[in-house]
Amino acid sequence: MSPESKKLFNVIILGVSFMFIFTAFQTCGNIAQTVITNLNNTDFHGSGYTSMSIIYGVFSASNLLSPSVVAIVGPQLSMVVSGIFYSLYIAVFIQPATWAFYTASVFIGIAAAVLWTAQGNCLTVNSDENTIGRNSGVFWALLQSSLFFGNLYIYFAWQGKTHISESDRRTVFIALTVISLVGTVLFFLIRKQEDTKAPGEEDSANETLGDSSSAQNKMTRAVAAFKKSIKLSFTKEILLLSVTTAYTGLELTFFSGVYGTCIGAVNRFGSEEKSLIGLSGIFIGVGEILGGGIFGLLSKNNRFGRNPVVLLGIVVHFIAFYLIFFNMPNDAPIAPMEGTDDVAYMMPSKEVAIFCSFLLGLGDSCFNTQLLSILGFLYSEDSAPAFAIFKFVQSICAAVAYFYSNYFLLQWQLLIMVVVGFFGTITFFTVEWEAAAALVARGSDYSSI
Repeated sequence: MSPESKKLFNVIILGVSFMFIFTAFQTCGNIAQTVITNLNNTDFHGSGYTSMSIIYGVFSASNLLSPSVVAIVGPQLSMVVSGIFYSLYIAVFIQPATWAFYTASVFIGIAAAVLWTAQGNCLTVNSDENTIGRNSGVFWALLQSSLFFGNLYIYFAWQGKTHISESDRRTVFIALTVISLVGTVLFFLIRKQEDTKAPGEEDSANETLGDSSSAQNKMTRAVAAFKKSIKLSFTKEILLLSVTTAYTGLELTFFSGVYGTCIGAVNRFGSEEKSLIGLSGIFIGVGEILGGGIFGLLSKNNRFGRNPVVLLGIVVHFIAFYLIFFNMPNDAPIAPMEGTDDVAYMMPSKEVAIFCSFLLGLGDSCFNTQLLSILGFLYSEDSAPAFAIFKFVQSICAAVAYFYSNYFLLQWQLLIMVVVGFFGTITFFTVEWEAAAALVARGSDYSSI
C-alpha cells in the first residue's frame, strides 16, 4: 500500500470508528432528556441538560491537559481508552441511578477532550495542505452518518409511543452500548505513521525510538505540548477563530439536545411527537453528510477558498432559526413531561420542523468542515494543541448553552445564536483572507486549500 493510500485508509478508519461511537452517543444525547422526563416519577432525578452541561464544562477544562495526555500515550491508545468511557456513559441508562449518571458525565467530559485532541492529531498527521480539505470532508461525512443510523432506529421503534417504557429504554441503550464498543475496537486498525513524532524530533528518530518509553522523555513531551497550547491560545488567528468556534458550540447544543426536546414536547404533533425526535436526528444527519460530502470532497475544485462555504452555513442557519421561531412554541425547551399545547406564530408543522432539522445539519457541516480544514492548514506542525484549543472553546460554550437551556425560552436561545453566529462569520473571513494572502505570497495555489 502506498503512503498516500495508507493515510487515506487511516482517515476512513478514523471516520468509521467515530461513526460507531457517535451513532451511540449522539442518539443517546438526542433522546436523553425525553427518556429522563419519563423517569422523573421514579427514584431517578437527573436532568439531561445538566448532564450535558457537566460533560462540556469538564470537557473544556480537560482540553488544557489533553495534548499532554496524547503526547504521552499516543493518539491511538488515547482514542481507545476514551471510547471505553463513552460506552460506560451510555450503559448508565440501562439501569439509571442519579449518582452514576452525573459521575459518568464527569468522566466522559475528560474522555471527550482526549478523544477529540487525538482525532485532530491523527487527521493532521495523515494529511498535507493539498489533502486536508478532502480528508476533513471524508471524516466529517462518516462521523455525521452516525446521526442517520441511530435515529432511524428510534423513529421506527418509538413510532406511536407517547411514553417510553423501561423495556423500550433498556433495549435501546444495550444496543447503543454495543455499537459504541465496536467503534472503540476499530481504532486498533489505524496504522501508525512515521511522522507522528512531535515537531523537532525528525532528526533524532532512532534516538527517540530507543528512549521514547522513558518517563523523562514522555514528561518533556507533555510539558512541551502544554506550553504550546498556552502559547497558541493568544495568537491572533486562534483568538479570531475562537468566536467562530464559540458559535459552533452554541448551535451544537441546540441541534443535538434542545431541538429534539422541543419537537418531543409539542402536543399538537399528536402520537408522532416522540418518533419525530428520531426523524429530526435523521434529517440533521442528512444535512451533515451532504455538507461534508460537497464542501469537503469537492474542496479541490473550490478556487474561492473556505469563505463562501461558511457564508452559506450562516445563511442556512439564519433561515432555520427564523422558521423555528415561527413554528415552535416559545416554552418548548422547558416544557414539563405533559408537553405544551401553546402555539407560536403558526400552527406547528411537522414538515417545517423536519426541514429545519436538515438546515441545522447542513449549516453545522459548513462551519465544522471549514474549521477543521483551516486549523489543519494553519497548524500542521502543532495539530494537537490547536485542536485542543478549538475543542476547549467549543465545549465551554456548549456547556454554557446546556446550562441556560434549563431556563431560557426558545426566542432568547435563538437570538444568542444569531448574534454570536454573525460575529463568528466575520472573524472567520478575516483569518481566511490572511491565510490566502500568506499562501499566495509563498507561491502556492489558493484553490488547493
